[in-house]
Amino acid sequence: QVHLEESGGGLVQAGGSLRLSCVASGRSLSTYAMGWFRQAPGKEREFVAAINWSGGRTSYADSVKGRFTISRDNAKNTLYLQMHRLKPEDAAVYSCAANRDQSMGVDSGDYDYWGQGTQVTVSS
Repeated sequence: QVHLEESGGGLVQAGGSLRLSCVASGRSLSTYAMGWFRQAPGKEREFVAAINWSGGRTSYADSVKGRFTISRDNAKNTLYLQMHRLKPEDAAVYSCAANRDQSMGVDSGDYDYWGQGTQVTVSS
């Protein structure tokens, strides 16, 4: 059984930075694609970023491109999301997800395992 646990969320001023982490346990996810999604109150969950098993390929939602960076450390079974120049509209619960099929999907249904999420709040 795979368990994903996010950390690193918090309150930050607009323009600030945060780094989210997602630690996996239960098995190695070094062959899985992984992604970050977010959900704001009253809104649907939306894709933020994805990364392939090696970290050699990444994809981003247009809304975060150039500001967020997804990365992974397979030796530590950990996924990261570095967020810069945060905006109030970035505020949401951020969740990490893992996909056994290695597909860097943008739909939440593409992913098999999910963390509980970490809250990011951005003050204006």
